[in-house]
Amino acid sequence: MGESPNSYAISMTHNTDPSASPAPTFAFVCCAYGAEQPVKDAITTQGWRLAFSRPGFVTAKHDDQIAAPEGVFVRTSSLSIGQARGGDGNEMIDSLLQQIDERYPSEFRFDQLHVWPKDRAAIGRFGFEPGVDEVSKAVGEEIYRRLAADRLRCDAVNRVAQPGESILDVVLVEPSHWFFGTHKAQTWPTRWPGGVQPIDLAEPPVSRAYYKAAESIQWSGFDIHRGDIAAEIGAAPGGACQRLLELGLKVMGIDPAEMDPQIAEHPNFRYVQARADDLPRREYSGVKWILVDSTVKPEQTLTTVGKIVTHRNSDVRGLLITMKLGDYQAAKKIDTWIDKVQSWNPVEIRVRQLARNRCEVCFAVRMV
Repeated sequence: MGESPNSYAISMTHNTDPSASPAPTFAFVCCAYGAEQPVKDAITTQGWRLAFSRPGFVTAKHDDQIAAPEGVFVRTSSLSIGQARGGDGNEMIDSLLQQIDERYPSEFRFDQLHVWPKDRAAIGRFGFEPGVDEVSKAVGEEIYRRLAADRLRCDAVNRVAQPGESILDVVLVEPSHWFFGTHKAQTWPTRWPGGVQPIDLAEPPVSRAYYKAAESIQWSGFDIHRGDIAAEIGAAPGGACQRLLELGLKVMGIDPAEMDPQIAEHPNFRYVQARADDLPRREYSGVKWILVDSTVKPEQTLTTVGKIVTHRNSDVRGLLITMKLGDYQAAKKIDTWIDKVQSWNPVEIRVRQLARNRCEVCFAVRMV
């Protein structure tokens, strides 16, 4: 577990003695519930020393002033300002204000305020999904009310940040235990509150694969256009296809199982009821984008996809591949999987555990 919460609080005390040794930099990381060990493995290689942690939440310290920790399983990370404990929310906000005042000049303003809870369960367990909940929403609104005039530039809490903006982060490790930090918005996940893409739909999608597809497409930065042809391997019942169709793509769904009628009857959708391995390569002619989310072992997934993208007539520009880990011990295999993908001669490979991923990761592979 590392240091106790109390020792962490003492370490975060502002050092006003110029002759004293520089205090270490503290940071905290939010991740999926259960993904703490691969997070710890990654950040210790970056020189971070582990401190206080809970499921879905890891803190660490570093002797140098550097950027916040990074890694495949790091959903979001912040350089720490401090923390507060207590049963009175107003007193905890008082503590936040005091710690900001100790670190920043009076004229400094944060561009955005993000407030969210750490994951309280594994994604999908008892229907749990990550992101802002009712408690953190209420806490965020009260923090905003107290800080808006003197410390914030935004017009509300939990707005999507613009690149380069400074963000004040408040994580509810527990309703009565908050951590405060800050980071700069850069990539899409760093712009979203808690690293979770805000999606507000009038009606639920046909499956939660919709959210994974939406996040992976945004995160990848692929130059996808209306009218492009996309294929999804492991398409049933059609959540990811639903998102692709919304973006104006022509979609081929490949799966032995049945598709949701809402998707199957769409004029821009073609259903191929088969396994991807059984499909002639000519069926992929003209396909620019491939999404893969099938319930097979990663090695088999890569073998199947490799045959498609290395075919002499392949038109594939990019792939979003969900790799099922089974358990987090399998994270050690990611480098081997990257080596396999490298054999396809891609332009770029990126790997991330998406906020909506369960015990799995997404490979974004750009071929041209």
